[in-house]
Amino acid sequence: MNGTAKLSRSDRIVKALASLKLAVFVILALATITAVGTFVEARYNAPIAKKWVYDTFWMYLIMGLLCVNLTAVMVDRWPWRRRHVPFVLAHIGILILIFGSFLTWRYGLDGSLRVGVGQSNRFVTLPETDFSVWSSFDGDKFAKLMETPVDFDRRDPVRHPVEIATDAGPLRIRGYRPFVVASRKVVPSDNARLGAGLRFQVQNARVNVIEWLVQKREGDVADHDFGPARIFFGEIPQSRQPANEIFLKPRADGALDYKVFYRDPGRAPLTGVVKEGGQFNPGWMDLEFRVLRIFPKAEETWDFQELERPTEVSTSAIEVDFQGKRHWLQLNDTLKMFTDRAVYIVAYGNRRVDLGFDVFLKKFEVGRYQGTMRAASYASLVEVPGVGERMISMNEPLKHMGKTVYQASFQDGPDGQPVASIFSINDDPGRWIKYLGSLIISLGVVWLFYDKRRSARAIAPARMKEDF
Repeated sequence: MNGTAKLSRSDRIVKALASLKLAVFVILALATITAVGTFVEARYNAPIAKKWVYDTFWMYLIMGLLCVNLTAVMVDRWPWRRRHVPFVLAHIGILILIFGSFLTWRYGLDGSLRVGVGQSNRFVTLPETDFSVWSSFDGDKFAKLMETPVDFDRRDPVRHPVEIATDAGPLRIRGYRPFVVASRKVVPSDNARLGAGLRFQVQNARVNVIEWLVQKREGDVADHDFGPARIFFGEIPQSRQPANEIFLKPRADGALDYKVFYRDPGRAPLTGVVKEGGQFNPGWMDLEFRVLRIFPKAEETWDFQELERPTEVSTSAIEVDFQGKRHWLQLNDTLKMFTDRAVYIVAYGNRRVDLGFDVFLKKFEVGRYQGTMRAASYASLVEVPGVGERMISMNEPLKHMGKTVYQASFQDGPDGQPVASIFSINDDPGRWIKYLGSLIISLGVVWLFYDKRRSARAIAPARMKEDF
């Protein structure tokens, strides 16, 4: 009878869990998952790789088997001797590292904060997404009907529809497109609560602007500032402060009343009527104003071009089904829908959490490579309550209230000048545990080399005696 047959059941289980075969399987599985994740990240992006590969049941299962295998190996070697110290330290260090990573994943914070120059912000945008619905029966006071986390990359709404009951029937999410490029679209509507829509063109030898102005509801004023002048679509005032402005108001016959104000206070306003397809000269810079299209009732929507993979300008979109009509809603946008009794606002966007303190951007500095517009360096001068003024650069983050604020990027305006700074916000509760795990592994390595050298010194005199 061999020794293996005498082992108890618990000993056989420990040896099976501590076996080299299980260790090899875990290593190969981790290598395979990492290879797949690298491929997915290269084809799509890091968030998609996290959702589809790393943050999955299979990854958790393999990591769990790794922890079981490491623990079983140490138990199988009990009682430990001096020569076991390096290997025990290495295994304990790896387990502590995994535990620290779990704490970071479960309780950590990793998001972005956009702050405009001369503005403050305290709400961090996270990769996770939420779906919310508000309702109002008077058009002013809105009550939240629901707010729920959604992850349509993992739970497709075609197979797992999201639904909420309303006074006008169910509101459902029926479709999802992960990668789309959105373009604005204005369409005529039969909803009496909506306002009018105007598509216009302003043109001269150097300027060619084609835009839509849409009143959110009847009586609202929509405006567009294209630099030389500002255009308003709504009620026409009797007088204004000196400025180049064009006011247009819909008429019952489908035409538009217009009134042009000038920066020169001594110049009388220009008034008139223009129809769809007509034009007039505002009286400065040889501009021609053309009315391309007028909708008595109009609503804004989006056209989406679906892509196979994400780009810098792509986003995601969901399809909302309500009262027999389907509407597409892109990420970080809202959709307003009307019934005979109420107004509903549907929102689909990234989750926002309170940072705990305000970040006020006083100044943003950017250095460019000579002769180009490429940024060589950039930094933000911020003011934070309890800290005061601090300069945050790419190599100098701000640490406050357990959060670390890194300089990540910036946003340019139409004139090429920075208008906002983008910060990366990080809170890693498992950081010091991961440092501890790394330290224990390092101690194991040092102990290994020290013990080998000590053993070599002990063996050397014995060999010398044998030689003589």
